[in-house]
Amino acid sequence: MEKRFSAGTDLALEIAEGLSADRQEGIEVINEEYNDDKITVTTVKIKDKKGEAETGKPMGTYITLESPYIKENEIEKHEEIIKILSEKLGELTDLKETSVILVVGLGNWNVTPDALGPKVITKILVTRHISSEIPEDIDENVRSVAAVAPGVMGITGIETGEIIMGITEKIEPDLIIAIDALAARRASRINSTIQIADTGVCPGSGVGNRRMELSKKPWAYPL
Repeated sequence: MEKRFSAGTDLALEIAEGLSADRQEGIEVINEEYNDDKITVTTVKIKDKKGEAETGKPMGTYITLESPYIKENEIEKHEEIIKILSEKLGELTDLKETSVILVVGLGNWNVTPDALGPKVITKILVTRHISSEIPEDIDENVRSVAAVAPGVMGITGIETGEIIMGITEKIEPDLIIAIDALAARRASRINSTIQIADTGVCPGSGVGNRRMELSKKPWAYPL
């Protein structure tokens, strides 16, 4: 018997696209377009257990921004994307000026397809140490930000989730932003797609290598 190959994906948008109309109960999809359709934002809301069962994703909101401008070297277009992404991130969070944010770059810096998270960390403006040592030199609009690239278990011998748990217990951040490379089914979405979600992340799930989940749930391995 011929076996069918189903490409894995981390994108809730692609999962929703593959569902027939009669299987979309409990799932809401909202489309927005910017800049003459060159920037599209699709929000997928998984509302109940039926939606979870159909998508294999936990209940929550998944926002996907797609644009060819992401892989083009146009600063003005990047600024527009940053503004839209910032607004959408704000819709998923409830931060105060005093909030502490921990940015986590997931992945293996030695492997190009998995190096996105650690590379992003090198571009983060960290301020937590400054705000605690010389607060008078920090603008009131700048929040306290810490960043870490914990590596992968093959390098450290420690579950990434366990490392983040230890850091979280110590600095008690109000928000953790975990950044990871995503698996996609469509080649056109490579280097042109960003997904943000309020459900957490399970590193390696897109390629069948599920590790310790990073979410608001009690720390545990996924079933």
